[in-house]
Amino acid sequence: MVNYRSNGKLLLTGEYLVLDSAKSLALPTKFGQELSIIENEGNCIDWKSFDEDSNLWFEDTFLIDDILSSSFTSENDISQRLIDIFKSINTLSPGFFIPNKGYTITTTQDFNRVWGLGTSSTLINNIASWANIDAYKLLELTFGGSGYDIACAQNNTPIIYQLIDKHPQVSQVDFNPKFKDHLYFVYLNQKQNSRDGIATYRKFKGDLKASIYDINSITEAIILCKNLNDFEKLITKHDYIISEIINQPPIKSRLFADFDGAIKSLGAWGGDFVLVASKNNPIDYFKIKGYTTILSYSDMIK
Repeated sequence: MVNYRSNGKLLLTGEYLVLDSAKSLALPTKFGQELSIIENEGNCIDWKSFDEDSNLWFEDTFLIDDILSSSFTSENDISQRLIDIFKSINTLSPGFFIPNKGYTITTTQDFNRVWGLGTSSTLINNIASWANIDAYKLLELTFGGSGYDIACAQNNTPIIYQLIDKHPQVSQVDFNPKFKDHLYFVYLNQKQNSRDGIATYRKFKGDLKASIYDINSITEAIILCKNLNDFEKLITKHDYIISEIINQPPIKSRLFADFDGAIKSLGAWGGDFVLVASKNNPIDYFKIKGYTTILSYSDMIK
């Protein structure tokens, strides 16, 4: 048996604009996904996926001969996603799948997959490690996106992620704010489809250069930030810039206008987690409003 593990992800700055070369601060999470593989002689892939409570939530069997057939499809969306991944592996590494050599594959994530922490990206990175192929290229052929989530999957510290001429540039940074005990992540009770968010972003017809410059400056300032008040001002300014681009009100003004502190959307707006900065413990405030999944910075981030 061989095992692979990849970290989940959160994009602290640069959402959407990361697609257009903005400098973004990304945080690998303590949560992640494991992939276990045992070779067999069954001429098939037996696939099982387990959730954070060790409950089986998906299983299927794929014949190797079918995987190698260009016409092979499935009516099950998850099965079809895996078929697309298998076919992409075959594109990037012809001959990887051969008749009479099968695999028993098990995936296990330690986070709720509706949280948006990277069920797909951790899977892609694990599979790429197994197949010894470029995870960024595999992502491009399957789910798409900026690739920052792959960078998080592969790193154990905060990173600066930037696309230069469409090529990922990753550098580890020392981001461990002294005020992290005042930072929280709150789940908004709905998973946001990042592809839908990107489609909305692409509708913006204005000049992004000034916005990218401002976001780059905010990213650099956040990394160096020494106190909570300055941090709150930076993330509030960041949310305002993005709100103008995607023509949506900032999450605080829309849902939490009476909150004493700062709130910033993360990743695709409208779902998943938000970052909360507050002098006082905000747990009771959010629970009263029906948001019960609240993680401290130290519980979430490596």
